[in-house]
Amino acid sequence: MPMWLLLRRWIAARFNQLTGRNLLLTVAGYVVICWGLLFIAGETSMTSNITDFVYYLFVTASTVGYGDMSPVTPLGKWIVALFVIPGGLGLFAITVGRLAAIAIQYWKSGLLGRRRVKVKEHILVLGWNEQRTMHLLKMLLHEEKKHRPIVLCVRPEIENPMPNDIEFVRVSSFTDRECMKKANISDASCIIIDNPEDDITLSAALFCANQNPNAHLLAYFNDEALSDLLKQHCPNAECIPSVAVEMLAKAAIDPGSSELHHELLSSHKGMTQYSVFYPESKQAITVGDVFEQFKSQYHATLIGIDNGEGIQLNPDLTCSINPGCQIFYIADERVENFQWS
Repeated sequence: MPMWLLLRRWIAARFNQLTGRNLLLTVAGYVVICWGLLFIAGETSMTSNITDFVYYLFVTASTVGYGDMSPVTPLGKWIVALFVIPGGLGLFAITVGRLAAIAIQYWKSGLLGRRRVKVKEHILVLGWNEQRTMHLLKMLLHEEKKHRPIVLCVRPEIENPMPNDIEFVRVSSFTDRECMKKANISDASCIIIDNPEDDITLSAALFCANQNPNAHLLAYFNDEALSDLLKQHCPNAECIPSVAVEMLAKAAIDPGSSELHHELLSSHKGMTQYSVFYPESKQAITVGDVFEQFKSQYHATLIGIDNGEGIQLNPDLTCSINPGCQIFYIADERVENFQWS
């Protein structure tokens, strides 16, 4: 085998094994040697000014070749032809390739959920139910309107389904402390747990309640027995049961009920149910006062209140609304700023 082929393979193998630190030292050594050789060759126009020298190396190594600077002495031309250009081309290609690889790896690690998210006061969604989870994310994005970041945390080996809209983290377990740190669970303002398996949902909910007791915890269960069990250990958790059977029965008795329920829950179609808290600084008023104001000023309908003793649906107009009361209403869009009478 020709010697030059062996030499080329040896050089290529050594270049491919260069670490970041060694590559930096190699580039620094190349720059120093180039300056020394050109200085010895008498190329004063290139070596007398550091800016001109660095500019010439970059232009030469990147093959741009503006032609505004070039060697003038015979020795300088040989040095440039045999060392500066070949060495510069190789190092420039390797450096650009390494930087591109780092950028691609960083981007792909985020797409695959390997990086720790850098958000706070976010909505954390634990679990993956394919189309149901996609529908949930779209509704959250529509409701939040960029107010709070949304982070999807899953166990299956998938890529970020909405890379331009949400953050994404993949973990091996929802109860692994180190894995869940990537989702910044301790700083989440709302945690939604929705898994195909109820036992995983229960264990994840208990873990989340321990790691972040101040977050608004929501858990979806198919089995209401597990829902009751979670409420015993985490009274502040809000358990969402499956209502498919109830909707079927209701639609059988009152045709069209399923469509009504869908519109009340969907933020994309028809009237939607929202809630607002009556300010603590205000005095107590009656449902009748608020009902009339909602309808006349905001085209909204009051449907329930919660003074801290449970939800009252369709309350009497004489019922009192105390400071801090949660008021439930339906409207086309959420009313951002109520002007309380």
